[in-house]
Amino acid sequence: MTSSKKSFLAKHFSHVYIEKAVLSHPVTIKILEKLQRSKIVKIDNYKEVFCRSGQNYFLQEKSKKLILAKKSGEFLYPGPQICHNFGYDNFFYTSNILNCIYSCEYCFLKGMYSSANIVIFVNIEDYFKEIDTVLKNKTLYLSVSYETDLLALENIVPFSSAWIEYATSKQNLTIEIRTKSTNFQTIENLKPKDNVILAWTLSPEEIIEKFENGTPSLYSRISAIKKATEKGWNVRLCFDPILYIPDWKSIYEKFLRQVFEELNPDKIVDISVGLFRIPKDYLKSMKKVFANEITSFPYEESQNICTYPKKLKEEMINTILLILGNFISSSKIFVI
Repeated sequence: MTSSKKSFLAKHFSHVYIEKAVLSHPVTIKILEKLQRSKIVKIDNYKEVFCRSGQNYFLQEKSKKLILAKKSGEFLYPGPQICHNFGYDNFFYTSNILNCIYSCEYCFLKGMYSSANIVIFVNIEDYFKEIDTVLKNKTLYLSVSYETDLLALENIVPFSSAWIEYATSKQNLTIEIRTKSTNFQTIENLKPKDNVILAWTLSPEEIIEKFENGTPSLYSRISAIKKATEKGWNVRLCFDPILYIPDWKSIYEKFLRQVFEELNPDKIVDISVGLFRIPKDYLKSMKKVFANEITSFPYEESQNICTYPKKLKEEMINTILLILGNFISSSKIFVI
């Protein structure tokens, strides 16, 4: 992690709220060892803090608090239809962590939760037990960083490493760890696994600077990807979400050419392409709090999903695919 990213993390987690039931959990102890200057507040249930009414999202984003809790109930959820399943029949996601250290203005999490604080469910062993039960009867494709950026928080809680190690002996499990982080060095000493995919979301620098607050630069992400491919990891590139902005065609063409000038497409497992899309209710919630060109765009709605009008959507997808065709086989490209 670069020094700039360390400073970005440093402004957060001044307070750690901990459910009394997990005070002595090994993961809790490891996290507190990293956050010795934080003020500890004991609570009965994480929802007391995370779900309380009258929260100020903007203020919380400036200094996010950490909440440590025990997950109960469901551990696995069917993958949403608006997400790529990459050809897998049993696509599920799981959430060890709720919310992200980054603050991308287009992120669905801003409409999903009324709090910008971050919840870590420390009882990862219970996730593994649930998945063990499922794997007895079927194969599983699992996104483990759907509601957060696990790798970005690896210095605080090493869940990426834990998932990778867990997947080692699971032949009928494939996991995806999606990230915008440059934190690959925290896992680079682990042996690459055939059933683990490291998926980097990439955006034009213009998008990063305007909408992806606190995230690493495009150059930094590409550098991390290079290291991962050189080490033999399965790497996926995610051009998702593609945003409609002024001069989008030339911006994305320059961006894609820059990516493949630096990265060897033969070392890339596959690519996902998706336009901005969001559940209607999430967008409605975002509009109440965030007034920007993303939330105010006149989207079309279909089956409770808001996205660009059909004609514009087709133009954008066709343009991106045409450019990508100069660099990589269409068999490696997944579009939604």
